[in-house]
Amino acid sequence: MTAGLSLPSLPALPSLPALQQYAAGLTQPMLSGGPAAYDEVMLPDGSLRPAWKGLAQVAVTLTDTDLRRVDREIRRFLENDGVSYARPGEDQGPWRLDAIPFVVDAAEWAPLEVGLAQRAELLNAILVDLYGAQRLLSERVLPPGVVYSHPGFLRVMARPSAHDSRPLVLAATDLGRDATGAWRVLADRTQAPSGMGYAMENRRVMSRVLPELYREASLHRMGPFFSALRSALMQCADDEVADPRVVVLSPGTHSETAYDQAFLASNLGFPLVQGSDLVVRRGAVWLRSMGQLEPVHVILRRVDASWSDPLELRKNSQLGVVGLTEAVRRGSVRVVNGLGSGVLENPALLPYLEAACSLLLREPLRLKSVPTWWCGEEDGLTRVLDGLASGEELTIREVDSSRSLTGQPVAELRRRIIAEPARHVGQQRLPLSQAPIYDGDRIRPQSVTLRTFTLRYGSAYRPLVGGLASAAGGGTGGNPTKDVWVLKSEPTESDQGLGEVMPIAAGQVPIAMVPRVLEHMFWIGRYSERTETLLRLVLATHTHAEDFRDRPQSAGSGSLAVLLDAHARLAGAPSSSEDHDAYFRSILLQPGRAGSVAQSLNSMREAAEGVRDQLSGDIWRSLSAIERAAADLDVSPHSHQVSECAGRMLGGVLAVYGVTANMMRDPGWHMIEAGRALERGLQLALLLRSATVRHGIDVDRLVLNALLTTSESWVTHRRRYRGYLRSATVLELLLKDETNPRSLAFALGELRRHLAAMPTSTGSTRPERLLDDVVEHLRDIDVTTLVAIGGANRPNLEHYLDGLYEHLTRIGSAIDEFHLAGGPLPRSFGVLRGLPR
Repeated sequence: MTAGLSLPSLPALPSLPALQQYAAGLTQPMLSGGPAAYDEVMLPDGSLRPAWKGLAQVAVTLTDTDLRRVDREIRRFLENDGVSYARPGEDQGPWRLDAIPFVVDAAEWAPLEVGLAQRAELLNAILVDLYGAQRLLSERVLPPGVVYSHPGFLRVMARPSAHDSRPLVLAATDLGRDATGAWRVLADRTQAPSGMGYAMENRRVMSRVLPELYREASLHRMGPFFSALRSALMQCADDEVADPRVVVLSPGTHSETAYDQAFLASNLGFPLVQGSDLVVRRGAVWLRSMGQLEPVHVILRRVDASWSDPLELRKNSQLGVVGLTEAVRRGSVRVVNGLGSGVLENPALLPYLEAACSLLLREPLRLKSVPTWWCGEEDGLTRVLDGLASGEELTIREVDSSRSLTGQPVAELRRRIIAEPARHVGQQRLPLSQAPIYDGDRIRPQSVTLRTFTLRYGSAYRPLVGGLASAAGGGTGGNPTKDVWVLKSEPTESDQGLGEVMPIAAGQVPIAMVPRVLEHMFWIGRYSERTETLLRLVLATHTHAEDFRDRPQSAGSGSLAVLLDAHARLAGAPSSSEDHDAYFRSILLQPGRAGSVAQSLNSMREAAEGVRDQLSGDIWRSLSAIERAAADLDVSPHSHQVSECAGRMLGGVLAVYGVTANMMRDPGWHMIEAGRALERGLQLALLLRSATVRHGIDVDRLVLNALLTTSESWVTHRRRYRGYLRSATVLELLLKDETNPRSLAFALGELRRHLAAMPTSTGSTRPERLLDDVVEHLRDIDVTTLVAIGGANRPNLEHYLDGLYEHLTRIGSAIDEFHLAGGPLPRSFGVLRGLPR
């Protein structure tokens, strides 16, 4: 098919290429009978739009089979990268990316780019004016109620000391097309614009799953924009600062866009911090870092302004930094975007932007907003109420919420608007353009919107040549998104129109490790070791259960009971209704079971999410492999799948070890290894505790074999002792042998080494002193004394292991208090005793 070939309206046939099927079933009018929708791929006559003509050689030949393959690979790549998103009020779920990109040619993008740059400049001018001279209010361009009634306007920043001539560094604009194909602004995002990380992830995935089409398209790469963003943030610092420290302030791992924040921080090379990691001292912001404070000069804020300072703003916030507002007023720190920029997200501003542009910029507004009426004025109220009464399709919004009230009964909408008119706007509902969406079964048209991003770079605003497209009405799991491809006018054109990014200081900045990061790293090590031990025990025990299923009176039955006792110490005993198979499945799959593999894996993932910016992407591929193995077991009824699943999960955990082994030897890595070493000692104490009771020669032999297998020391023991299996030899190998990486002595040595490597360690800290006591006790103990028999038990071994577990637990608490505690937990100022609520 040639580039200019028309795609006629034929009946959809499975044998046709996917876009031909799309064209054949395409109807330009919307199903609702409203105005004709603009199609992003096809012209009304069935031919390809100019943006797609250059891709026709590859794109038009894509079949349903190709799209199914691409859709599978997209899901796998996103899963491997651990990409997640939470819609408001919902739990984190998988990010969705459509198999067909959103393509815009250079001629169509050029005027949009100009309009976006002008809009960002206007919004910045409005922000400066509202917190400064307030000409817009004094000259009655803006009604005072639009500004003063909006929670995004922060009165504490409306003073000369808070003046900033360029408070808006980064803006996002949500766009949709009307029936003519003209772009209209749906909303401005200036508070803490999100989505750039997702846009970059979409591009990375699409370049891998559609390499032929990606190479065929001469499109703008996104990398230079991120370099420009990094440079712009560094330039936000005071000119006198030689090596400014920039941090990304996040609400935490439970944020809707936690992945986006971590991706951005990681790619920009800035620490991802939370409010508890920062402190204000002497009017400046500092980063807590291993017993000392490091100055912070620029904060890329992803926490809403009202939550950013519990002292002067929202009193019950535990996400912000006490005193941040005063630090901003003093000019000791630059917040991007400025505190108070949320007022620009007020949809009630939209009707007045043309007049504001004329006053502040002295030029006409190039990029029009969707027709909007503020109900706080009589004309706007009448227009909206009349529109609702006549059945006009209007979108009703509250000025302080991004969610639409559309869908509620008209009578309820009228009641709400009349009760609080200043809190509501009415907007004309655009038909929106449509684009092909592949839903895993077929290709169909779906309404789309586009989010763009604009950066103040140098003295001008530069839009990202690209963006993030989203399909409306995608059903459960969130709406699918699209990678936005903006084609170059010439192949030699520089990406993003940026020939060279402004230079920044090339000096090496010391890595700051806040206590929260170290804590997450420590628990990654502990949970990974805990998971490995339990998985190995499941493998060993399940083998016993399968081997002796039909021989209940054999020695294997007795050894199975001992191994199940070891399970009970690690993950709880089976319930009376659970058979062996159900018990093992519960341990592997049920996160609600205390100590289970599933619970440890969930906790390890949560800890990793908290330091995503510090970890390699290979971590998420390893965790995804574990989750796929668990999902396969969940749908398989066969008993042998328990061992198969546990083996695959173990492989994923070992892959995590391989990834962390290649990390920089910084304090974070030392904390991972310290956690792993401590947990190995704890798990070993629990495992060996099951061997303190004698059950007879045959049963003891099977139990010792299983314990050696679980401790990955069976081969070493066989080679060293030539198969001569006794309690003394096993204890010698697992407790005192410093050359055995799986022994207690080796683990204690590793723990000592990693603690000594921490910058705050002195050799005489409490964790180190407690550890020295355990090492000395182990060195002095005699194995023959441990295995001495007293009745049916080995009381000396039992006493030693109980004491060992208690001492190691105490060491863990000491590490937490000395290395990981970052000060008292944040408390709400609104609930402190003695203060009014």
